[in-house]
Amino acid sequence: MSVTILFLGPLADLAGEKEREVDAPLDWAGLIDAVGAEVAEQLELERVNVACKGRVLADKRALMAEDGDEVALLPPVSGG
Repeated sequence: MSVTILFLGPLADLAGEKEREVDAPLDWAGLIDAVGAEVAEQLELERVNVACKGRVLADKRALMAEDGDEVALLPPVSGG
C-alpha cells in the first residue's frame, strides 16, 4: 500500500528526485515528514500548492491520500 509523491519544477531539484513512494495513507503531517526539510519548508509557503487525485486542494493541510493515489507538489507558476 503506497502513495506516490510527485515533485514538480524546482521542488524536484530540492528533493533530488522527481517522485517518491511512501506508505499509505498519507496526511499533511506524514507528507511533511516524507519530503525532507528543504521541500517541507517550501510546502509551508502559501504559494506552493498540493494536488491529490488530480485536483488541487483548497486546504493542503487537509490532505488525506490513500493507497494508489498520487500527490503532486506544485511550485508557483512563472512566465508570461
